[in-house]
Amino acid sequence: MNCPSCGKNANTNENITDTYNSDSTIYRHRSCLSCDKNFTTSEQIQNTVIAVVKKDGRREDFQSEKLLSSLKIAARKRKLPTGSLQAIVNDIETRVMGNDHGEISSRIIGEMAITRLKRLDPIAYIRFASIYHQFISVEQMLEELERITSNPSSTTSEQPRLFDILDEIAEGTLVPPVKLSDHRKVKPA
Repeated sequence: MNCPSCGKNANTNENITDTYNSDSTIYRHRSCLSCDKNFTTSEQIQNTVIAVVKKDGRREDFQSEKLLSSLKIAARKRKLPTGSLQAIVNDIETRVMGNDHGEISSRIIGEMAITRLKRLDPIAYIRFASIYHQFISVEQMLEELERITSNPSSTTSEQPRLFDILDEIAEGTLVPPVKLSDHRKVKPA
């Protein structure tokens, strides 16, 4: 920042004589070290807003409260460690806010939540997954239950790679594959 009177660089902390806050604005009274003139600057805090792209193409701001509410519903009456759901939300929020593209698919957020719930509690995971994946039949849900119970060690060994893939998708360095089916099994006639 340059002094409005002499034009010299006045961007040092040494020239700040007073600072005060008003709502989301910070005001600083400054004194130019070159010409000794006083002036005031204002700074506004600007939060990063990430748009979540829904399945139908709508966009809405990311809301960590909404994600936490969904996780609490899935984990209702489960004995989880205190703060574990908030930790999941904080982790996802950190990754979402680190996204340089300004928007992220709701599918990626859902997959991040499912991945973390799977490690935390299988019942909360299957509850969340049943809504998120929109199982349309009991058979689909049973297939998912069978998959996670038949090889429980595979879910934890896949986690680090899955987080890497989700991070790459969120950062835009990896394009997710096109989903060709909706997990319905077609039975031959």
